[in-house]
Amino acid sequence: MTDQPRPHWAERIEAERRSRGWGPFKTARRLYAAVGIDDPDMSQVKSLYRQINRHEKGLVFPADWGSAYATIFEMEEKDLFGEESTDQPAGTVHHGPIPDEGDDVKRRTALQLLAALAAGTAIPPGVLDEILSSVDRVLDQPVDVAEWELAVREYGFLINQQPVGSLINDLVADIFGVGELLERDKAHRADHLRISAGLSALLAIELGDIGERRGARMAWRTARRAADASGDRDLKVWTRAREAEEGFWYGLPRQEITARTAEAMHIADGAPCGGLPRAYSVRASVAAEQGDKATARKAMDDLSRLFDGLPDSVTGDPVTFGWSEARLRWNEAYVYTLIGDKRANRALDDAIDLYPPGTLGPVANLMIIRAMGAINNGDIDTGLDQTRVILQDIPISPCRRHMTTQILHRLPEWARPLPEARELRTLTSSRV
Repeated sequence: MTDQPRPHWAERIEAERRSRGWGPFKTARRLYAAVGIDDPDMSQVKSLYRQINRHEKGLVFPADWGSAYATIFEMEEKDLFGEESTDQPAGTVHHGPIPDEGDDVKRRTALQLLAALAAGTAIPPGVLDEILSSVDRVLDQPVDVAEWELAVREYGFLINQQPVGSLINDLVADIFGVGELLERDKAHRADHLRISAGLSALLAIELGDIGERRGARMAWRTARRAADASGDRDLKVWTRAREAEEGFWYGLPRQEITARTAEAMHIADGAPCGGLPRAYSVRASVAAEQGDKATARKAMDDLSRLFDGLPDSVTGDPVTFGWSEARLRWNEAYVYTLIGDKRANRALDDAIDLYPPGTLGPVANLMIIRAMGAINNGDIDTGLDQTRVILQDIPISPCRRHMTTQILHRLPEWARPLPEARELRTLTSSRV
C-alpha cells in the first residue's frame, strides 16, 4: 500500500456495507446471489471475502463485481462508483477504471466458465481464450507485488489441501484482477509477468485435474509465454518442468513429455533451481514405467545429487516453486516401487512423515503407491482393496488415474478378471 488515501469508490463500498449492518461474509453471499449463485460453499465465500477486503482497501477496483455491488446496494453503478477512479495517478495500487462494455463482456465470460464447470459440461469455445488474453494484454501494468506473490503462494499451498478444481473460481478472478490494472508501469514489468505466469500455471493444473485438457493446454501456453518474457530463468525452467510433470500424469505422448523435460534442462544449464528436480523426476518416472531400470536409477541418482546442492530458498519452500525433501521422497517412492528397488518402503514412510497434516492429494497418492508395492509383493487382494478405498474417498485426479492404470497393467493374468480389478477399471474410465 502507498500513503495515498483510499479512492472514493473504496470508501463508498465500505460505507454502504456498514450502513446496512452487513459483515464481509454476509456481503459475499449477497454478491453471489446477485450473479445467480444462490448457495456458494464456504471456500467460495471466504475467497470473495478476501476480495471484498481488497476492494474496500482500494487495492483493486471491483471491475467484475461492480454490477453486483450496485444490485445489492440498490444503486446505479455510476452513483456508487462515480468517476474519480479514472483520474487516479499512475503507480498507485488502484487497479482499474469504471467497467466499460469490455469489462461486461469479460464478466459474462467468467460466469460462462464457472457455469460450465459447475454443470460438468465442456467449456464453451472462446471462453478461456478471453480470460487468459487479459493477462497477455496487460502483463506490464502496475501491481502490488508483495500481495500478489503472496496470493500465488497461497494457491500453491491450497492446491494440495483442497479438492481438485476447487480453486478455479478464485484463480479466474485473480487473473482478471491482474488484467484490470489501470496504468502500464514499465518498472514492474517483470513482476507482472512472473505473477501472471504463476497464476496461469496453477489454473492449468486445476483445469487438467478436472479433465479440461484443452483449457489446461491454453493456460500452460500463456504461463510459458509470461515466464519467458519475464526473463526469470528459474520460472522458465519450473513452468516447463511442471507442465511436463502434469502431462506425464495426464498420459500425453512420451515424446512430448521428453521434449518439454529436455527444454527445461537446457534452459537450467545445470543451475540449482526449483524446477530442475521436477525435470529429473519426470525423466526417471518415464524410464521406470517403460521398464528401463538403469536409466531410472541414474536419473534418481542425478536427482539426489542435485537436491543436495539446492539452496535453502528452494528446499525450504514446500509449495509452488520449491522442491522440498517431501517431494524428493515421494518421487523416490514411486520410481523405486515401479522398478522393485528395496529403497521404496523407506522413501514411502519418509514421505508420509514429511508432508504436513491436512495434505490431501500427495498423501492419497502415496497410499496408492503403497498399494502398488503390496501387489508387487504378491498381496493382490490387499493392494486392490486399498486402491479402491482411496479412489472412492477422494476425487480421481489424472495422477491417481495414471497410477491406478499402472497397477492394473502390472496385475498377473489370473487377477485381471477379479471384481476389485473390474471396479478399478470402471472408476478410472469415468471423467474426473
